[in-house]
Amino acid sequence: MKEAVYPVFATVLGAIIGSFLNACIHRMPRNIPLGNPRRSFCPSCQRTIPWYENLPILSWLALRGKCAGCGSRIPVRYLCVEVLTAGLFLLAWTRYGLPLAPVYWIFLALLVAATFIDIEHFIIPDEITKGGTAAGIILSVLVPEMMQTSSRIGALGLSVAGAALGYGMLWLIVQFGKLAFGKKRHAFPAAEPFVWRRDGDTASITVGEETLEWIDIFGRESDELVVEGATVRVAGQPLENATLRFRYDRLTAGTASHALDDLDVIEGTITAITIPREAMGFGDVKFIAAVGAFLGWKAVIFTISAASFIGCFAALAGLFLARDKAGTRVPFGPFLALGAAIWIFGGQAIWNWYFQTFAGRGGDF
Repeated sequence: MKEAVYPVFATVLGAIIGSFLNACIHRMPRNIPLGNPRRSFCPSCQRTIPWYENLPILSWLALRGKCAGCGSRIPVRYLCVEVLTAGLFLLAWTRYGLPLAPVYWIFLALLVAATFIDIEHFIIPDEITKGGTAAGIILSVLVPEMMQTSSRIGALGLSVAGAALGYGMLWLIVQFGKLAFGKKRHAFPAAEPFVWRRDGDTASITVGEETLEWIDIFGRESDELVVEGATVRVAGQPLENATLRFRYDRLTAGTASHALDDLDVIEGTITAITIPREAMGFGDVKFIAAVGAFLGWKAVIFTISAASFIGCFAALAGLFLARDKAGTRVPFGPFLALGAAIWIFGGQAIWNWYFQTFAGRGGDF
């Protein structure tokens, strides 16, 4: 009886947690508190969803993916998250049982939330990255088996070391990536229309038919966007063939400097633009620290390697299937999450096979 009940419990719990993760995925990037409003609501009509329409998996199927109030589509993502989380919880229980399965349930929930948020918004919230790192370190003391040891002090040290190694490795990759690929210059054969526009606390630039949100351009304070050959009007002053240097909050044109909060619009034509960019977001750096805190240093190396390998193939496939979207951004967080999940369910065996086969080492390295 126990052998039948526990897997069912793990699956049902996973579906319930998946329903909660859907709330996190929707609310966190939009800065909507998880407790306000307390009840789930339809994003389209704002109708509060009764409990019988909020049953994991079953309600989506019964409603055929539509809101019972306004009839708007409920994204299939809601069903996918609940099914995926239920499946992962079942696999973790089947693979590990007590005491590790509950720990991995927490970690897998973080992976699922981070994946779907990053896919949609290209961010991984600090609640997941920093919170996950803290949770991993604390849990390593409570459940030292996470680090394959019986010593709580030893497990704490291994968890902190894993978090530090992960953070350090990706931080270095980000810094070297910035040096190598930190700028992208576009030169135009003929002058292109250019508009910088502020709308309250937000701003955007439009070059030709392409529009970029201001907040998406600048990843750090030192970033600079350079516009060349500008024929524009700034603060009532016309400029011919000028070079404009934008920081996130300031504009320098020749010897004049302007606070962007004092400007509403800059428009005209340009001949070239240099846009700052990052090889990887700092959310990924903090995310791999959480992986190291939960899984240790070997998992960090495995996760980064697996994520890079899978990500390269996915990017090449994307370029092949959508040649007109060669510049499309690809979030790295989902690949890190996939690499960490592979480690949980078989990474150690892959690790041992690799070192035995290619590095000439026997046993468990």
